[in-house]
Amino acid sequence: MEASRASETEARQLTTLAMTNYGHFTTMRVESGRVRGLSLHLERLRRDCRAVFGTGLEKDRVRAAVRDALVDAPDPVTVRVTVLDPGLRLERPGAEAHPQFLVTCRPAAVEPPPLRVGTRPHCREVPTVKHTGLFGALHERRLSQCAGFDDALFLDGRSAVSEGPTWNVGFFDGAGLVWPTANVLPGVTMALLRRHHTGAQRAELIDTARLSGMEAAFATNAAVGVRPIASIDGVAYDPEHPVLHTLRKEYESVIPEPL
Repeated sequence: MEASRASETEARQLTTLAMTNYGHFTTMRVESGRVRGLSLHLERLRRDCRAVFGTGLEKDRVRAAVRDALVDAPDPVTVRVTVLDPGLRLERPGAEAHPQFLVTCRPAAVEPPPLRVGTRPHCREVPTVKHTGLFGALHERRLSQCAGFDDALFLDGRSAVSEGPTWNVGFFDGAGLVWPTANVLPGVTMALLRRHHTGAQRAELIDTARLSGMEAAFATNAAVGVRPIASIDGVAYDPEHPVLHTLRKEYESVIPEPL
């Protein structure tokens, strides 16, 4: 595609996101042309494309689009693949869809400090889809930051822990990992850890009363891997707990897949 044509296409895609904000995406860390959990990212795009647009998605086209975007990108880099249809209008989202890809890159994050989070009652719309409707989640993040926290941790309708705005959460209670049983985004990093962790783990409802009984808490997403949580609503956790070092090693042991 010629540069001028590419610019016109991107402008139309960005206009679509601004006007309708109807689409879905995945974000991955690319290093030396490889991605941990690439197959899971591609499967997410395929699954969400069916849910959002009612149509299939060619994984090879996604890989080719990402490789093209990496030509002048730094290494490592965080890549976001957004799937949208500029032809769909506000008044007719049920029309036949013809999705396109918008691939964007930003420098990969350096290791961030442990998080201090505050709980907030909030459930993302269609939580199992990684969709572009981020206003509600980011608004809760902003309110938490304005209250002096680094981020928000959502509580569902049962006042049980669910997820963060852009990350999954896990805990260690001294006996094993504990993952919340809630309607959450099935995160790629969380899935990889659940596959590769050699210790005990289970999924349970975690209400706020149980937070003080946990020894460690952590956030997971593809951009940073495993990030310690230092506190939740003032309940402190050890950001250097040995289980966190174990989880990082297990995540780093996952062999990245070539694009």
